[in-house]
Amino acid sequence: MNCLACEPGQQDESTTYSNLIYGINHIVIPSRFEEVLAPHENEEKERGIMAAVNQDNSLVVAGATAPSNTKQSQPRPKTVDSQSVLKRLQSELMALMMGGDSGISAFPEEDNIFCWKGTIIGSKETVFEGTEYRLSLTFPNDYPFKPPKVKFETLLFHPNVDLVGNICLDILQDKWSSAYDVRTILLSIQSLLGEPNISSPLNAQAAQLWSNQEEYRKMVEKLYKAPKA
Repeated sequence: MNCLACEPGQQDESTTYSNLIYGINHIVIPSRFEEVLAPHENEEKERGIMAAVNQDNSLVVAGATAPSNTKQSQPRPKTVDSQSVLKRLQSELMALMMGGDSGISAFPEEDNIFCWKGTIIGSKETVFEGTEYRLSLTFPNDYPFKPPKVKFETLLFHPNVDLVGNICLDILQDKWSSAYDVRTILLSIQSLLGEPNISSPLNAQAAQLWSNQEEYRKMVEKLYKAPKA
């Protein structure tokens, strides 16, 4: 293949306090700070404990000025609460149903809005014209900051789809944006059917045969099995 493309358990207060004490006592202080910190060691530790408790268990040595070349702490990744994700997906479902786009549809599976079943019909004037393909879409807890996992459930002979349904599409990988939605994904995959990326195939046989559209069409028809209603 060439495609490039626990939640922690809560601790009781005594355990948390002990861990903070242990962590602060084992902080390695650069030698150039020792003269400044030594006379106030106990005071600094107390202030460090209070700062840690108030800053979500982060260990802080209070009162010390970090050197200018100290690496800045990395920003925390964006998080999304479950209610925000729920509202986002409900909004996307409504937009998809009201959009009226030809040849694409999707709906949550049973009572789990994080798992959808989608349908794509091949566009006109392509070797996939009129063929119907089913997909699964599984949304992560931090959607839309991470893309959903999308797979074909119907066997598809295509340069950018492997034999188990994995899809090589940039917007589902490194080119993902939180501005994208289910409609964008389905339309992009529908477009990919007729305009594959031959230079980055998941199915080398399909990529090699693509230049001969007549033979390619025969292979599609041979392998295609319409999904059950």
